[in-house]
Amino acid sequence: MRQVVLDTETTGLEPHLGHRIIEIGCVELENRRLTKRRLHHYINPEREIDAGAQKVHGISREDLEDKPRFAQIAGELREFIAGAELVIHNADFDVAFLDMEFGRIGAPGVAEMCAGVLDTLKLARDLYPGKSNSLDALCERCQISNAHRVLHGALLDAELLAEVYLALTRGQESLIGEESASQDLLQLDPQAPREPRPPLLVRRASAEEREAHRRILENIQKESKGKCLWLREEGAEVPAGYVQGARS
Repeated sequence: MRQVVLDTETTGLEPHLGHRIIEIGCVELENRRLTKRRLHHYINPEREIDAGAQKVHGISREDLEDKPRFAQIAGELREFIAGAELVIHNADFDVAFLDMEFGRIGAPGVAEMCAGVLDTLKLARDLYPGKSNSLDALCERCQISNAHRVLHGALLDAELLAEVYLALTRGQESLIGEESASQDLLQLDPQAPREPRPPLLVRRASAEEREAHRRILENIQKESKGKCLWLREEGAEVPAGYVQGARS
């Protein structure tokens, strides 16, 4: 299964108010393993950046003046994410911006080009209800070092999120392994030759062990007032003085 862990930085919080993507970072997972494939771009938004947003990511408009427009990197981005499941923290936010940017150039949205979207924020809230589930909090909870994360950055955050996602879903990996093993067993050829099994070793109880066992059952019979099921099952003799659970 191919997945792409994705993060964006933006000029503000509302795509419908004209805010734009200014940075995008993606890392690839194949069968739950990080590959060496990465995609990272800074993007000229052709507009000002809100002061609040700049405090989060530290990127100014001047930093982006010589960067490509979204339309210039859209083809490479589409090729990278096409057919993959996207793994995104607070996915609604990033998908809204991606759909807006693709829509501006007449391209299909995320739902039409990707296999699906997995929101790690929703996943974390299910696993840790009532707790902080920010990326920093999850890194701490999963014991993933994020000391180098002073400001938000799309590629850095995508790399951290990939580790967090793998940690949050590690139990699923073992289930997948068990399922694969079961499938392998089901696919065994019943006609194929098999290794002979060693003879079964039977160790029988000694006379002393049988006597000790009998005494234990007699004690249980007395304490339970004649209701020792083991004696009945084994056909053992019920101690004298007990008839139908009552002492004579």
